[in-house]
Amino acid sequence: MDNQALTGMLPAGAVHQGMVFKVQPLEGVTLDELADPANGVIVMLDQLTDPQNVGAIFRSALAFGARGIIVQDRHAPALAGGLAKAAVGATERLPHARVTNLSRALERLADLGWRAVGLDGSGEQTLEEALDSQPTVLVMGSEGDGIRRLVAEHCDVLAKIPMPGGFESLNVSNAAAVALYEAARAQRG
Repeated sequence: MDNQALTGMLPAGAVHQGMVFKVQPLEGVTLDELADPANGVIVMLDQLTDPQNVGAIFRSALAFGARGIIVQDRHAPALAGGLAKAAVGATERLPHARVTNLSRALERLADLGWRAVGLDGSGEQTLEEALDSQPTVLVMGSEGDGIRRLVAEHCDVLAKIPMPGGFESLNVSNAAAVALYEAARAQRG
């Protein structure tokens, strides 16, 4: 087929190099399969919708040794297309769980022995102060609104990334990379 015919088969904006494959959607795992036994770091994404950001977070999570990622059934992009491209293979190697309600998922994780640290620029503690070697769920909020109130209320602590340069915030995927680095360091003790 010529390139125009291939382009016509794909969603708008999709990039190809002369080949297109139709594959089955990635299978997730259950929350308990991902989180039991409690150890290490899990990333929870609260209504992140930008596929490139989510893909970059998958990549960072795999690079820093996270156990997996938790996303919502709704308000989360499919693990395909631009997201998969940004993840550079991490979506195939890092387990993910899709849940209906993040607050209930945090309650279940607490029952299993996990501690939830939400990233919030107005947090009273820094990440360094908030993180330790306990099993940790890093909760990342949406690109515009941050962590929703009910999800934040289910976090054990809200922590911020100190920014002495005076800028107020980072792109969520950059913030996730910083948080995952700090969490990996804290896990080592």
